[in-house]
Amino acid sequence: MFKIIRTYKEKMPPMRLIGQPYYDKDRDELGSFSKKWDEWFINNKFEVLEKLQPLFDDYIGCMRFNNGQFEYWIGMFFPSNTPAPEGYEYVDIGEGHIGTNWVYGSQEGNELFSKEVHDACVKKLKEFNWMPAYTWFFERYNCPRFTHPDIDGNVILDYCIYLKD
Repeated sequence: MFKIIRTYKEKMPPMRLIGQPYYDKDRDELGSFSKKWDEWFINNKFEVLEKLQPLFDDYIGCMRFNNGQFEYWIGMFFPSNTPAPEGYEYVDIGEGHIGTNWVYGSQEGNELFSKEVHDACVKKLKEFNWMPAYTWFFERYNCPRFTHPDIDGNVILDYCIYLKD
């Protein structure tokens, strides 16, 4: 079972998310986007983005509801004026504060990628009197927290939610 082991606030600059958006129709049989992530790694899609000098080294699974439709973006964050390479899309995200939760658990199944994780993170932020803006929220796959499992096989997923100012 997952647990939140750290919660803190960060200020994010204005930035451009470059990648690809996916929708509910793109989910796999488990309801996740893991097959889309597999496609990104098989097709070396991050290598193109890494050459553009991203703001951070992390891969991002960024989510929002846009006109009532759920969007799940796979990509990376860049300075606002960065042009998207051919075959990629972009969306600009304004500066703001995020509440970051380190969610500790197993990558197996959907333990770290569930509505329960989202709800627990929202609850944790509210304990600090930080109110979610309900605009963007994202999974930040940080190296080494997420990429190097501990002795028990668990990792730490950064689950970030934009906050109301």
